[in-house]
Amino acid sequence: MEKHFAVIGNPIAHSLSPAMHRGGYQAFGIEADYLRLKVEPNDLLQAIQGLKALGFSGWNVTIPYKEQIIPFLDELTPEALEAGAVNTVKVEAGRLIGHNTDGNGFVRSLQEISTLEKGMQVVILGAGGAAKGIAMALIPYNVKIVILNRTNERAKRLADWVNQHDGEAATAPWEAGNWLNSADVVIQTTSVGLKQEQYPFSLKGISTQAVVIDIIFNPWETPFLREARELGCRTLNGAGMLLYQGALAWEFWLGGQAPIEAMKKGLLEAIGKN
Repeated sequence: MEKHFAVIGNPIAHSLSPAMHRGGYQAFGIEADYLRLKVEPNDLLQAIQGLKALGFSGWNVTIPYKEQIIPFLDELTPEALEAGAVNTVKVEAGRLIGHNTDGNGFVRSLQEISTLEKGMQVVILGAGGAAKGIAMALIPYNVKIVILNRTNERAKRLADWVNQHDGEAATAPWEAGNWLNSADVVIQTTSVGLKQEQYPFSLKGISTQAVVIDIIFNPWETPFLREARELGCRTLNGAGMLLYQGALAWEFWLGGQAPIEAMKKGLLEAIGKN
């Protein structure tokens, strides 16, 4: 019997998850499909009910619904509960189980080009669901987290959450500041750049030793990442995070070990990088 999976969000046209997951299905000979579904803000509950009624086995959740979806689920895994955000839902015996693979997927991606060491300063731009998942995954590495968000109140809530969970976090104003020359890692978690728009502030003054990451993967290089590269920093886009969080979602849905190389091939072909 064919299984059905999807990713829901808004905007969603940029998502490359279908190509990645279909590559994995093909490699393993699994009868399954993966759709990309745009959900309007007032239709989230109806969309969830529809997916369940149509027999979907699970789905991914992206901007802006990672936190909004929680009240509509029956159960959360420890990862989702800790993060307060869900990027993966599994339907099991009629129950909707929310999970979060963002943080661990991000760390696996970062570790391909850098190491996380105690005392490093990690700056997170944004304070939404993805930022929270990443912050949670960083806590065990004993790094110092600095959070910037347009709304400082939301940044403070996330910093307080990190501190309450044995991490170390502070906030800084949503602007270029002293953090630029002390940051070891900078992580851009907002949707700014999806339409190739310029970032609200410049990275001029950043240390050339810093690793700069944008979790956006399409476009391949946002203006934010381009500036970081031109300033001499090592850069990483969100393709690796997408790959590894997708592999973890696969394993949550289907069990076993995900076919990472096949998923990577499908992803890079869709991006036009293979």
